[in-house]
Amino acid sequence: MTISPPNPSPLYRTVHAGPTDVWNDSCSPRELEYAIGNGAVGATTNPSIVLAVLKKEFAAWKDRLLQLIHDNPAASEDEIAWKLIELMGLRGAEMLLPVFERERRRKGRLSMQTNPVNYRNVPALVEQAVHFAGLAPNIQVKIPATAAGIAAIEEATRLGVDINATVSFTLPQAIAVAEAVERGLDRRAAEGHDVSGMTPVCTLMIGRLDDWLKVVATREGVVTTPGHLDWAGVATFKKAYGLFKARGYRTRLLAAAYRHHLHWSQLIGGDVVLTIPYEWQVQFNKSDVEVKKRIDDPVDPAIVADLYRKFPDFRRAYDEGGLSIEEFDRYGATARTLRSFIEAYRELTALVRDSMLPAP
Repeated sequence: MTISPPNPSPLYRTVHAGPTDVWNDSCSPRELEYAIGNGAVGATTNPSIVLAVLKKEFAAWKDRLLQLIHDNPAASEDEIAWKLIELMGLRGAEMLLPVFERERRRKGRLSMQTNPVNYRNVPALVEQAVHFAGLAPNIQVKIPATAAGIAAIEEATRLGVDINATVSFTLPQAIAVAEAVERGLDRRAAEGHDVSGMTPVCTLMIGRLDDWLKVVATREGVVTTPGHLDWAGVATFKKAYGLFKARGYRTRLLAAAYRHHLHWSQLIGGDVVLTIPYEWQVQFNKSDVEVKKRIDDPVDPAIVADLYRKFPDFRRAYDEGGLSIEEFDRYGATARTLRSFIEAYRELTALVRDSMLPAP
């Protein structure tokens, strides 16, 4: 029996009042320890997160990085960077293993992201996904919801990989991911494998959808009521959640890219995952926001109508037929996020290079 602390935090109450799960949006051991202490049951990482952890906690990782370089004398900077990413991910997976065992393999996973430069390469995404899944029993693998990524998600699922679709912002992407997972699970079951223990999730980076529409508003001079653009991601997520429940998809939705408390408070009570950065966890835990179920509360129709009328890219995100799979890669939020992930990966390899080849 779990005993509640004397003064449970808002996030602790969030995860113990219903089916909502909280994950830590980082593989930092310090941040993950805080999150687990407040009820978190998972964590995630990507090149941007690894880079941020390495910059903030370089003293803690320097010796391990140098040891990797020493132990792999013929390895390139890219190979060392991936060994470091795996090392950080496995540290997080180890910290979550007690949760994984306590929850009978349904929770307690560490999401590790495939190489963002391979967003167009199905075989490369699948190969790396299978490799990551074999590193520890509680690894979840992040594959982008690009055109190639949708095909890779289906095949990786067929091969037994628990996927976490990422670089995803829109209802069309979420539906395509869920359908790909269903095909993959059905194919795996037809081959005689038990799929009942698989726990696929689909991320909607709701804050990055808000960000993109704000870029569009500034670029095109679109005037909106203050605050309306902060609801775009929430509205899209809630619509997707309703469809996922109605259709019985075996994929859970995951909300990521936090910008304000609505990205937490409006989703409380749903059978969803909230991947929250450490800094936002601390703020939410200090807040006086009431912890109550709001997932089924509709977004003000006037706000949705305003966004729908003024922003074609909101319509593309909000309508099930707003984007074809072939258009996923060219959607503004997708291109913007892929570029940032690839740039972070290049910066990470440059940081590794500085340790391999110190400046003269």
